[in-house]
Amino acid sequence: MPIDPTRIEGQIAFIETLDALKQVRRRNLVMDGSRRENSAEHSWHTALMAVVLAEYASGPVDVPRVVTMLLLHDVIEIDAGDTFCYDEAAARDKAERERAAADRIFGLLPPETGAALRALWDEFEAGQTPEARFANSLDRFQVLFQNRNTQGGTWRLYDIARTQVERRMAPIRQGMPELWPVVEDILDDACANGILKP
Repeated sequence: MPIDPTRIEGQIAFIETLDALKQVRRRNLVMDGSRRENSAEHSWHTALMAVVLAEYASGPVDVPRVVTMLLLHDVIEIDAGDTFCYDEAAARDKAERERAAADRIFGLLPPETGAALRALWDEFEAGQTPEARFANSLDRFQVLFQNRNTQGGTWRLYDIARTQVERRMAPIRQGMPELWPVVEDILDDACANGILKP
């Protein structure tokens, strides 16, 4: 069967576009504190966490679906940039920027592939399915450990309070409820050691 040139051109355009995710710098530091993480690294890390931590999902989940969702969840940052979770001003137009980015980036693909991947991105954003709740939990859980391992990292740098972190970590209560005590222990220690404002 001959290759459809239009189809492969769209697939290659998408693949080449994805490379730009390696250049999107997040505020969080890698766990040794040596530099800021990029969004491609974050996506890879959370995807592997889905494989390792699947037993803690709040119920049965389709792990390959969660992995794909996590590999896709920040692709839109290629156009929209990474919006720091504690930056209220930048969050005002975040949804609009990200929808436009999703339209463009997933639109590079052949229609059926683009629609399927866009649906996974939309599912993650909505956070309503068991897979999306688990994926969102992992997205938050990874950052918790980055801040713990960098003696407060972005928490210290941006003078973040425990209540702010608890709100940010809230999806873990739904997606991985058994691990909520781990979150509380880390926040207790961070407060006790002056890493996080009580």
